[in-house]
Amino acid sequence: MVSDATIQIPSQVRELAEKAVDQAEKAIAGFLDAAAKSVEMVPGPAKEVSKKTLSMTEQNLKAAFEHTRKLIQASDLQEFMRLQTEFFTSQFSTAQDHMKEFGGEMLSSAKSVTQNEAH
Repeated sequence: MVSDATIQIPSQVRELAEKAVDQAEKAIAGFLDAAAKSVEMVPGPAKEVSKKTLSMTEQNLKAAFEHTRKLIQASDLQEFMRLQTEFFTSQFSTAQDHMKEFGGEMLSSAKSVTQNEAH
């Protein structure tokens, strides 16, 4: 097992990768802004569910960009694997939290619709 394997990536390649991540993040931010404006036009209780979904998506994307930046700076295979493990563990936990939140939002929206139809 190789535990000291260094990652020999020229600084120019790292800089290029960082710029690519920055550009991708800016493009996604523009898309998310447009999506947020569209969500404001969603009627009724679905608006809150849409807002929550968009918020969760934004959180996940920010985490992915941050993780990518860390990977670009990894100095050896051990650090790279540690970062991957931490990210996957964190994302799994976040996904569980999001599912709980989303489930609560869906239940709340369903109750709201049911109450509105009863009146």
